[in-house]
Amino acid sequence: MLTEARKKNGFIGCMTIQENMTLTILKEISGRLLIDGKRERRRAGEYFQKLNVKAPSLDTPITSLSGGNQQKVILAKWLITQLRVLLLDEPTRGIDVGTKSEIYKLMLELSAKGISIVMISSELPELIAMCDRFVVLGKGRVQKVLEKKEASEVAILRAASNT
Repeated sequence: MLTEARKKNGFIGCMTIQENMTLTILKEISGRLLIDGKRERRRAGEYFQKLNVKAPSLDTPITSLSGGNQQKVILAKWLITQLRVLLLDEPTRGIDVGTKSEIYKLMLELSAKGISIVMISSELPELIAMCDRFVVLGKGRVQKVLEKKEASEVAILRAASNT
């Protein structure tokens, strides 16, 4: 899950980009007692390049990155696990337009590869542009499910106000 509160619970601030990226695969990159540094660097390096993280190196402290690049590192932390379902909670909040575009492109690529994405966003135009299906929730229940062709701001707001 890519969390809405990136600085609070998305990364560990005292760690580097590499260390944050590989938190979810420690078992895979560990030997009997210690982390295999070469394996860790190789795996993190793949995603550092794939996601075009703008930083001097994998050894850069994550707190020195822009919000968008921090978001990319957090996303890499989950993508590195070869996941099947990705939960994105406000994935573009607080990031620049260029990085938003990169995140959208990545979402489309992941979807094309068969990865399911559940996206939560307070930005209705963003949802309409990116989603294939809309589930409107209210009072702890599904109020309405809309397919892309029937989804509009009006239709979604109408379904939400009928709760």
